[in-house]
Amino acid sequence: MEKVRLGRTGLTVSRIGFGGIPIQRLTDGEAVGVVKKCLDLGVTYLDTANAYTTSEARIGKAIAGRRQGLIIATKSGARNKEGMEKHLALSLKNLGVDSIDLYQFHGVNDTKNLEMVLDPKGVWAVVEKAMKNGVIKHVGITSHSMDTAKEAVKTDRFETVMFPFNFVTSEPADDLLPLCRKHDVAFIAMKPMAGGMLEDASLAFKYLLQFPDVIPLIGIEKEWEIEEIVGLLDKSWKLTKREQAKMQAMTAELGNRFCRRCDYCQPCTANIPISTVMNMPSFAKRMPPERIFVTGFADMMRKVYDCTDCGDCEERCPFKLPIREIIKEQREWFTREREAFLEKSGKQAPCKQAP
Repeated sequence: MEKVRLGRTGLTVSRIGFGGIPIQRLTDGEAVGVVKKCLDLGVTYLDTANAYTTSEARIGKAIAGRRQGLIIATKSGARNKEGMEKHLALSLKNLGVDSIDLYQFHGVNDTKNLEMVLDPKGVWAVVEKAMKNGVIKHVGITSHSMDTAKEAVKTDRFETVMFPFNFVTSEPADDLLPLCRKHDVAFIAMKPMAGGMLEDASLAFKYLLQFPDVIPLIGIEKEWEIEEIVGLLDKSWKLTKREQAKMQAMTAELGNRFCRRCDYCQPCTANIPISTVMNMPSFAKRMPPERIFVTGFADMMRKVYDCTDCGDCEERCPFKLPIREIIKEQREWFTREREAFLEKSGKQAPCKQAP
């Protein structure tokens, strides 16, 4: 597979990277098999995170004996030194490695969080020490906020930035990507399939492959998925007029109801995690159903009943989304899917009032 330069890290990585979220939904054996299939097809860039439950450990099993030539990336959302030290140690253990090629500050979505990770007396000190000791080779950041991502790039402290990028959420092509080029920061594209909203891999990857310095990161759950995507690399990347028209139609359809998770709609007067609620079906496609319907996400969804229908969120949304309408639709979807899951799995609903 073609290799591309990962910004000023000096590393070269496969033209597409493997994202470790979906393998949480598999058995250990299935997950290891999927990762090994990616390696066999030439994928050398593997991304995961401390927050992805079983993902790190499963990747660790898959790369055992095959570490050479691989670029391993993981993340931590910790915002204090103790938490960061714990996450780093656990990631090294789970992955079965002595060093991590790219360590990323996870989910830096506002100025406050950016300041926290840059604080020389906070989590940055842990990462800096690990870099001096060779435990971490390079450092990056992930974000869903355009303004925060641009702030981060301008600091010249991060060597990579991971940000949502696809033909529906194409805004990074106008500002963030040129800024990354100026500062020689590698751009890693998360959600190339719009978090599962796009079903045509050919269109999605043809679009992203127009950008030679963008590394699309695709979450893989089944072996045929990576086979299909790798197969696209040997074909023409030029978009036909018919394909361009199809993309425009899909963008028009999804764009008016597609949450970018920028969170400009916040703060919500009822403390509803709006972007999470609006993206719940996407999370459900990629994460274990227990996390969606039983634990943390279920607790978040209960908050939608507190909506006062004030409309403040819609006034702040830069994309003019009908947020209140979408939230109601997601509540109905969640209730229906959750009941089906609990009935199928035989699990008991929590004692709290269910949505």
